[in-house]
Amino acid sequence: MTFAEIGAFFEQHDNYTILTHKSPDGDTLGAGFGLWGYLTAMGKKANVLNGDGFPERYSFMYKGYAPEEFQEQCVIAVDIADPNLLGHSLAQYQQPGRIDLCIDHHISNKYYAKQSYVDGASSAACLILYQLFKELGRPISDQVALCLYTGIATDTGCFKYENTTPAAHIAAAELMQYDFPYAKINRLMFDIRSKGRLAAEHFVEANMEFFAGDKCAMIVLTTETMENCGIRQEEFDGLASIPLTMEGVELGITVKQRHENVYKLSVRTTERIDASAFCRQFGGGGHIRAAGCEITGTLEETRSRILAAVEALEL
Repeated sequence: MTFAEIGAFFEQHDNYTILTHKSPDGDTLGAGFGLWGYLTAMGKKANVLNGDGFPERYSFMYKGYAPEEFQEQCVIAVDIADPNLLGHSLAQYQQPGRIDLCIDHHISNKYYAKQSYVDGASSAACLILYQLFKELGRPISDQVALCLYTGIATDTGCFKYENTTPAAHIAAAELMQYDFPYAKINRLMFDIRSKGRLAAEHFVEANMEFFAGDKCAMIVLTTETMENCGIRQEEFDGLASIPLTMEGVELGITVKQRHENVYKLSVRTTERIDASAFCRQFGGGGHIRAAGCEITGTLEETRSRILAAVEALEL
């Protein structure tokens, strides 16, 4: 679809359900609530759904949001490459043809929706939405600007990841002209840590394992470990970047237990390794430098499969 076609799509439909992915991050929630704000300003009805709920640390994005009662007519997925990323709670939307429109920036997008706008070169789904809103010409609110800025900032690691583009910097600069506390948001997203989060980081650093001549670093977070840290699930976000901070490491893998015998992998890589291709072996995907997937099995089986894939890379 073109931006003009998406604009016509917005005009022609109403009663929207906006889907965001499980283990929500700043980009999927920023896109979800940014789109919600844009559609409601058009006089449309819309709700935002997430199978894991909305984490407290992102509450500044959904301030003022309240679900509406209506008969759903149209479903839009934002920042979701695969309907399996919706999670069990939103399994009803995983059926073929269930989602009307997908707006995404993952090169691994499976084009599951009836219509799609996918730009794998874009830094964030929120960047796509900002460019869309600009082209459509309707003014956006300060709250929508806040949501879009947060999504761009978090998906680029505060503009330090390799996916940061000139377009991302330009969009951020333009969004900063709106009235919202961008410095406070950046501090909250990137600097503030609870005592429990510090304990989790110390555990991760002390228990990191190295493979392939120290070119691969892996951390494992079991349910027991996370419970012992005494912090909320969303506070573990960002730990996936720690393995790649080690000197000489080119492949960083974080294994986090989601349920019994279900483990989520978050993979970060340097320019030598395609993270999306690595995760595709396990049914996942994402970006070239940052991707993810889930593996079903015991922890021992999961580790064995991961290490076999690492060994095949011949680092």
